[in-house]
Amino acid sequence: MPVFTLGIEEEFQTIDPVTGELRSHMSKIVDGGQIVLQERVKAEMHQAVVEVGTNICNNIHDARQEVTYLRRMIIELAENQNLKIAAAGTHPFSDWQDQLITPNERYDRLIDEMRDVARSNLIFGLHVHVGIDTRNEGIQIMNAVRYFLPHIYALSTNSPFWRGRNTGFKSYRSKVFDKFPRTGIPDFFASAAEYDEYINLLVKTNCIDNGKKIWWDIRLHPFFNTIEFRICDVPMRMDETICLAAIMQALIAKIYKLHKQNLNFRPYRRILINENKWRAARYGIEGKLIDFGKQEEVPTHHLIHELLNFIDDVVDELGSRAECEYVLKILEMGTGADRQLAVFQQHNDLKKVVDYIVEETSFGIS
Repeated sequence: MPVFTLGIEEEFQTIDPVTGELRSHMSKIVDGGQIVLQERVKAEMHQAVVEVGTNICNNIHDARQEVTYLRRMIIELAENQNLKIAAAGTHPFSDWQDQLITPNERYDRLIDEMRDVARSNLIFGLHVHVGIDTRNEGIQIMNAVRYFLPHIYALSTNSPFWRGRNTGFKSYRSKVFDKFPRTGIPDFFASAAEYDEYINLLVKTNCIDNGKKIWWDIRLHPFFNTIEFRICDVPMRMDETICLAAIMQALIAKIYKLHKQNLNFRPYRRILINENKWRAARYGIEGKLIDFGKQEEVPTHHLIHELLNFIDDVVDELGSRAECEYVLKILEMGTGADRQLAVFQQHNDLKKVVDYIVEETSFGIS
């Protein structure tokens, strides 16, 4: 079986320790961080967002070391600037209109094209790259893995609040991002050639300048031999990030294994998978998803257990059994959204929610 390398990117909030508001001082963190972290830390469009990304990791244990180190370092760098770091898909009460934009020609062009859709896109995600052998193999795997995106998404939900309101969603982040073009669940592609034809058409007609402006929930990366998962809110805890990355890697390995045995996992239509994505955004792990094989609603908890069973025969070879089984801890304690809502219900104070997110962001990294 191939190595199925991993690369993990997390987007964090920079927080004022007194008010709990977002602070647009990311550049101070990035400038200091690049001395230590080099290319592993970078600016995003909004100055209240800082992104860190691992080196290429050969296994989930390497990934855990990298993610732990990067979280520890970014928290230290922020504290040196009298800032805090928070990991959640949206800020509970800060308004996007108050945030500064990072001076950058690429961001200027994006705002010129998309206006308030781009300006209001103040969200924080988790991106996981899983290495693949070939682009053709990658497309076939991507077609199958799409079915499981809502399951993974439900586990990551961590953005129930937006601009001071309880939105009623476990992940409002995706609702904000839905305003962008070329987002959501991708279509089925018969081959890498068909996929490339689609990208080339968009470039030729000035829709995009390169394939990185396709922001689907999962994509074949335009420049690297990776499948990139983009659907998740950034989780609060490092352990949650590692768990989700391990599950993604195991799914890729499992579908690859089936293909090598001339077995196929039935691909489902995008419009059906979207039904489950909406449910995952609304209810997280507390709702029901549709089992399209059985054609019935099933509690999300049950389908998560089925997902664990599905990948069971590859996790030991990947060395990720413990990391994948952490999902049982998520089912027990609730996702980030569930825990944010519990804190708000207890205190009726969104500042307390921010304090809790900051505390959870450093959990397990010392």
